[in-house]
Amino acid sequence: MHVDKDLVAASATPLVLGILADGESYGYAIAKRVSDLSGGRLQWTDGMLYPLLHRLERNGLVEASWGSSSTGRRRKHYAITAAGRAALVERRRQWDVVADALQEVWRDLRTVEVPSPAVEGWA
Repeated sequence: MHVDKDLVAASATPLVLGILADGESYGYAIAKRVSDLSGGRLQWTDGMLYPLLHRLERNGLVEASWGSSSTGRRRKHYAITAAGRAALVERRRQWDVVADALQEVWRDLRTVEVPSPAVEGWA
């Protein structure tokens, strides 16, 4: 299943902040967690993840430090900051509003015949 890039972009910050709220992590592990959480339907590339992590760091929502893997290889670890936790709470409030509105729209659509996704314009 393909997830539209606009939806991926809209969900990226709360996903990363939510993952980091459970504890510090590094890029590959974050991308793997997103994949696991989505049942493999979201596959983030390095070109999508690392610019996001750098932006979150610049904005003070995460902090980065260098650590080592079990093999001794250096890797950058990310941890959520207090500002990041506050942003996560606010993003969740905003996301709940959007999700509630979508649920209402979709509830109304149950009584209307909806074309199958194969119909042009419904993808």
